[in-house]
Amino acid sequence: MPLKVSRHPLVADSLAGLRDRATEPEEFRALARKVITLLIYEATADLPVRTGTVQTPLKESAATFVESEVVAIPVLRAGLGILGPALELLPRVSVGYIGLERDEETAVARIYYQKLPRLTGKIPLLLDPMLATGGSAAQALDLIKEAGGRDPRMICIVAAPEGVKELEARHPEVQIFTAALDEGLNDKAFIVPGLGDFGDRLFGTG
Repeated sequence: MPLKVSRHPLVADSLAGLRDRATEPEEFRALARKVITLLIYEATADLPVRTGTVQTPLKESAATFVESEVVAIPVLRAGLGILGPALELLPRVSVGYIGLERDEETAVARIYYQKLPRLTGKIPLLLDPMLATGGSAAQALDLIKEAGGRDPRMICIVAAPEGVKELEARHPEVQIFTAALDEGLNDKAFIVPGLGDFGDRLFGTG
């Protein structure tokens, strides 16, 4: 399972702001968009393309077009906060949703909602800002595969080794694109050093 940790200095700079507990929700949202935008560039660098031509104001020019449609699939609710860049960047994109709720006592997630478009022939892009235990992501990928999704990619801002190991065991073909591979999980299954609760910080509900 390819794990791709971004080495881009702009990603690192924005990640520093996301980690800072003093960062207010408005700035946190802006920094998250920057990181996700850059990670989407990396996650879609090998999308299939076709060549053609366009007519410029001066003459005909060779052109390259993205051939495959991407389905952006945020994991509710935190994933909604990183959906925007996918809609802005990708020329052919549809959206699916998977709702997963973590039990704070057991750290096990349960599925409470799913709405996926047709995935056959499209590239699924799973959006979940934190890859902690890997249980939620693995469940989401199960649903994506059951719906016909192939060659799924996952984008997260921070990953824990435990989550990477879980996906490697259950979905070894999935590519993971992240800004950081952190130390690990604490006794409450939160990523350390991490960012805190991403959804609460994003939406100002903490």
